[in-house]
Amino acid sequence: MKRPRTIKRYCPTCKKHKDHEVERIKKRRASELKWGQRRFRKVTAGYGGFPRPKPDREKPTKRVALKYVCKDCGKAHQPPSMRAKKFELIEV
Repeated sequence: MKRPRTIKRYCPTCKKHKDHEVERIKKRRASELKWGQRRFRKVTAGYGGFPRPKPDREKPTKRVALKYVCKDCGKAHQPPSMRAKKFELIEV
């Protein structure tokens, strides 16, 4: 899926349709201090086999999260993510 790098969208702060810059949000590294990650480390530590089986196969598409930054006020908003097999931001 090819999307333009700049797009005209509704800005909730300006309450008007304005030009927005599109950025792709990349997944950041999971924090080691979160409870889920601490539980995962506790379960997988020590002697014994790995407690979780490997997933059978990958999903056919990945979620693409986009951030829209208003060029006038500079505020950013992020609508719900969409699925795409390939994603590319292009200059128009």
